[in-house]
Amino acid sequence: MTFKQHKNSLFVKNRIGINYLNFKHLFWVLLFFSTFPCLAQTIQDTLKIERKWNFHYQSTVITQYHPAFQSSYSGMNSLDPTPETHTSVSGTLFFGARLWKGAEAYFNPELTGGAGFSQTTGVAGFPNGEVYRVSDANPHIYVARLYLKQVFPLSDKYEFREDDVNQIASMVPTSYFAASAGKFSMMDFFDNNCYSHDPRKQFFNWTLMGNGAWDYPANTRGYTYGIVLEFVKPIFAVRFSTVMVPTAANGSTMDHDILHARSDAFEFEHKYSLGNQTGTIRWMTYLTHARMGNYNEAMTWGKNHHTSPAIDSVRTTGRTKFGFGVNLEQPLSKSIGIFLRASWNDGKNETWAFTEIDHHLSAGLVVNGAFWKRKDDNLGFALIVNGISTEHRNYLKAGGYGFIIGDGNLNYGNEYISEIYYSFKFLLNGLFLTPNYQFIANPANNKDRGPVNAFGVRLHYEI
Repeated sequence: MTFKQHKNSLFVKNRIGINYLNFKHLFWVLLFFSTFPCLAQTIQDTLKIERKWNFHYQSTVITQYHPAFQSSYSGMNSLDPTPETHTSVSGTLFFGARLWKGAEAYFNPELTGGAGFSQTTGVAGFPNGEVYRVSDANPHIYVARLYLKQVFPLSDKYEFREDDVNQIASMVPTSYFAASAGKFSMMDFFDNNCYSHDPRKQFFNWTLMGNGAWDYPANTRGYTYGIVLEFVKPIFAVRFSTVMVPTAANGSTMDHDILHARSDAFEFEHKYSLGNQTGTIRWMTYLTHARMGNYNEAMTWGKNHHTSPAIDSVRTTGRTKFGFGVNLEQPLSKSIGIFLRASWNDGKNETWAFTEIDHHLSAGLVVNGAFWKRKDDNLGFALIVNGISTEHRNYLKAGGYGFIIGDGNLNYGNEYISEIYYSFKFLLNGLFLTPNYQFIANPANNKDRGPVNAFGVRLHYEI
């Protein structure tokens, strides 16, 4: 069976999401994941006391549909121009424990299943941040996070930290140095934004989880191994990390040759006052080393072999990807906040882990429902612009493919996306229903395809 036939067979199997048999399997697993936390909830309280351990749970189901759209042609990584409906599911257990003074350990087993449009291809700013670039839509359980964090106080002043996911209620110093090591997501520590960071509760789109041009290091499901060092003061913070990268683009196996394969990131965070509101700006830069292919060399290889360029044919040790980004969050009042992200990478070598974007700009507005006496609701609106480098677009124009985009040809244009959602508390505490709409112009940076209208709904439960 050829790759194209394999992809088509997956598409037919997953066209409506997860088949009946998988839903039965998924039902019993999620039933366990939701019942056990409910029993544990009886020991949870809201008193401001230090705890030795904590426990949280989340489950999220997202269903999305796009109608037919205009397409002059399609390639191996194209978004299917015929109507599609897909469902993704996830369930996560969050365990935390204080081991000794300043030390905390976190363990997160996770279940995910389902699929995104066209096996998660065809749009660089993909419309569902809960799906991954995997070929198997069946539900799988795996360890998402397992890491240790040690905090060293640098101040005699302490403040109370509320209990939360991977955060145990305790008194913490206002100034400290922290070291974390193990398995985690880089998004746990870097490029945070209180208005736009979590597709389980906020915007759906990949490029509203974090800076789109940050090819953030991770395996296929978004996690990596490494260390993070943090120096935190009341009005600023500095973070540095060095982590593993996969052996192949979008791969699940991590490369142990850390001298030649790793990703380093540095972030500076600063809090400032604007009127009576406190905003935060973050500046980040990164450098990734991996066995990448080079777009120009792939073009030369294709010409020499009288065929389309193939990036995996010119991969070699010693390649790098350098980039930087800025991230701003600014409350305008107690109920209204705005955010902005902008990022860039050199775009000479192939995308290795996240998505095929070389420059990115996004901005948005979030309004809390306290305005209309529903303080647990949120309304969000955002605009996104994604682009790729000259080398990258020439490669796609010649018929090359990455692991996310590639239509076999290219009439280049920036990818424009707008998204709006309304999240409201539904029936009981911790349960939220969120209708969502995204408009995608020039999907995969191709003016010969689209626009695409993506309609979605999310059901999220957390304790």
